[in-house]
Amino acid sequence: MKLYCDPISTTSRPVLLFLADHDLAVDVEHVCLLTGEHRTAAFAAINPNRQVPLLEDGDLRLPEGSAILKYLAEAAGSPAYPTERKARARVNAAMDWFNTGYSFSMNYLHVYPQMLPEHMWQDPAVQAQVTARGLAWGRDRLDVLDRHMLQDAFVCGPELTVADYLGGVYVGLSEAIAFDLSPWPRVAAWMARLRARPGWDETHAAFYGLLARARQDQAAAGPEPALA
Repeated sequence: MKLYCDPISTTSRPVLLFLADHDLAVDVEHVCLLTGEHRTAAFAAINPNRQVPLLEDGDLRLPEGSAILKYLAEAAGSPAYPTERKARARVNAAMDWFNTGYSFSMNYLHVYPQMLPEHMWQDPAVQAQVTARGLAWGRDRLDVLDRHMLQDAFVCGPELTVADYLGGVYVGLSEAIAFDLSPWPRVAAWMARLRARPGWDETHAAFYGLLARARQDQAAAGPEPALA
């Protein structure tokens, strides 16, 4: 199997974090987002969406990080994707919630417009309105995560599942804007457990390096923040 990915990519890191915990024969090929390698004709021939991650396994080309996590978990026989029908349904629902609920609200409307130029709005008033709406919706999602979903150590119970790999990286993106999770103590404790895992720092090294460089640039530029 071959995984096309970039560790600065929020959707790639859950898969890389899973691989760090599992003994699977997967070749990792870096597709550099910063240089636009994902937009080249060569990569478009592999994934017409021009996005990472993408997994190749023989004649299968599988996009979408959530689907890749499930596929790899089944390949590894990992308990992180339970086989019991109701337990698996809960994991599937949590992954859909992180993708279409939390990440859309908090990441795409609030975090990315503050850190990625292609997500920023040219009109400052529109930028402020979008990020404010994303923050309001994101706080609502965090309330749900804290009060209802995290009734145990992990999202779907006492054991780590692929929903935690996906959701932990998505929630962890808020580090890019130094977002304070302390109003959601269960979320903060869950994130601490995930960050303590052996593969977390290595998986996030490129992402943390990118943030450090951005903050150095911000300090050199003066009071106008590149990352807020």
